[in-house]
Amino acid sequence: MSVGVRSDPEVLLAAARAGDQGALARLISAIERGGSGARAVARLATGTSPPYTLGLTGAPGAGKSTITNELITEVRRGWPRDGAGREPVDAIAVLAVDPSSPFSGGAILGDRVRMQAHATDPSVFIRSMATRGHLGGLTLAVPDALRLLGAAGLPVAIIETVGVGQMEVEVAGSADTTAVVVTPGWGDAMQANKAGLLEIADIFVINKADRPGVHQARHDLEQMLDLTVASDWRPPIVETTGSTGEGVEVLWGEVARHRAHLESSGRLEVVRAERLSRELRRIISARVAAGVEDLAGGEDFAAALLGVQQGTLDPYDAADRLLTAAWPQMVAETP
Repeated sequence: MSVGVRSDPEVLLAAARAGDQGALARLISAIERGGSGARAVARLATGTSPPYTLGLTGAPGAGKSTITNELITEVRRGWPRDGAGREPVDAIAVLAVDPSSPFSGGAILGDRVRMQAHATDPSVFIRSMATRGHLGGLTLAVPDALRLLGAAGLPVAIIETVGVGQMEVEVAGSADTTAVVVTPGWGDAMQANKAGLLEIADIFVINKADRPGVHQARHDLEQMLDLTVASDWRPPIVETTGSTGEGVEVLWGEVARHRAHLESSGRLEVVRAERLSRELRRIISARVAAGVEDLAGGEDFAAALLGVQQGTLDPYDAADRLLTAAWPQMVAETP
């Protein structure tokens, strides 16, 4: 395959649909890099449904990667049905999201090691993503990547974040079902409240349930949930021991139950529409912010600033003049 063919998004997507994980990885790399390459990939995925996505978030060290490793096995067994049997899942993707990874390509090397048992399964695609050149960072790169995974034919995806900052919470918000992972004895209620995790959690997971403090952690979370506004879905609390896999089957069952709830109530379409609205707002904000940075480095800005410093121009009038003059160019040139 020539260099031109290897970099052609349409050719790569066709190869990805045929099961070529290398082609899929190159397409995600294009999304991470941003610019015209990312736009080309995004256009190819337009109109395709994303995979059903589970977001796993929680403090570092909570055991999210270990749970993810065990979840892959459960997902490959299929979606649990109310009766007997399971609904098959042909393939699964895992995106391990790290906003600050220094490694080339954004690889979180530890995740690859922990999930190496699945490395030879052609139906399991594991990829790490880090902040690179995408306009708007990971909060916009991840939704693009999810649409790409849907276009490539993957029906289920797991997003794992490394922490509980605002960016991680927003990334986890790209999921259809969000599971917040906590551990006994780390002040679950207070930490979850501070991080805004209560608002996004569809499921709470108390991992490392073989340690002391599980009952207190559950009590704290139940109290927190009692104080929230009642809705048609109360986040269940699942206890797991990721190192042994105990409780992970129950967790996957709760994910399936939440999916069924969203689909039967019509909430899945509503939630996805709300998510697209937030994404569009972020894209507009990111483009405007990029345009402002360009504007601030120009001669017109320097002249306006001098006028404000000399008292011949009001700051607001200066801003109005700059924006009025620059806006058409900003919209046209911002990638």
